[in-house]
Amino acid sequence: MGRAPSRVCLVGVGLIAGSLGLALKRLSPAPEVVGLGRHAGSLERARQLGVIDRYSLDPASAVAGADLIVLGVPLGAVRAVLTRLRPCLDADVVMTDVGSAKGCVVADVEAALGHLPAGFVPGHPIAGTEHSGVEAAFATLFEGRRVILTPDTGTRAEATAMVRGVWERVGAEVVTMSVGHHDRMLAATSHLPHLLAFGLVDMLARAPDHDETLRYAAGGFRDFTRIASSDPVMWRDICLGNRDAVLQALGDYQNDLAALADCVARSDAEGLERVFSSAKRTRDAHLHWFER
Repeated sequence: MGRAPSRVCLVGVGLIAGSLGLALKRLSPAPEVVGLGRHAGSLERARQLGVIDRYSLDPASAVAGADLIVLGVPLGAVRAVLTRLRPCLDADVVMTDVGSAKGCVVADVEAALGHLPAGFVPGHPIAGTEHSGVEAAFATLFEGRRVILTPDTGTRAEATAMVRGVWERVGAEVVTMSVGHHDRMLAATSHLPHLLAFGLVDMLARAPDHDETLRYAAGGFRDFTRIASSDPVMWRDICLGNRDAVLQALGDYQNDLAALADCVARSDAEGLERVFSSAKRTRDAHLHWFER
């Protein structure tokens, strides 16, 4: 593991950053965890919950002496936040983020800072719930979960090692890959399912008899649409931030959906069963990953 930070600054303290703060506070020795945000009320709540040791609304005060800065803000806020932080950042500070898309984060870092710092390590913990806010944070969120890091060729090895070590110490399995590979993969496995869940619930909500329809919804509807309770603003930013890969995934799905519709229209029982059987075999074979 890399050198452990003695002071960590969480920029934005919601579900993911808040859970990281709680997990860090359980370590021995635990780093000092400082919160930075726009609203004293939410930061004070985070302090009361034991997520952070102290907080500041002033960027210079919050990041002073930090070994590691974690950007826990929505994707749409990354550029503005880093522009505000720019005058306060030490040249050698290690930074990472927790965003669900990486290409847009790298572009925003470069736009805000004028370059991609050698200490910046893009990251994405594959963890979360449909809930949001610091009250939803819990210390074991990352145990047994994967965290993807997408360091650039110019990223300092020590920076990657520090970020990897932080995630491993809170129980995560860390893997590395390219930004493009990450964004294509997550578009298919995360961003597309959220779009489908939001879209289905919205379609039913617009029907004149939606109250009666939803009253009779069973467990399958509940399980499939659970993620439609996620933060709409966060997922708006994710879909737009990873637009090209999301559009590709949507197009592929639309083609397959059209093929399924054709099977139903032609009463093609064999074609439907072939798709369903293939899907069942695939899911059953990978069920151990889904349940982690």
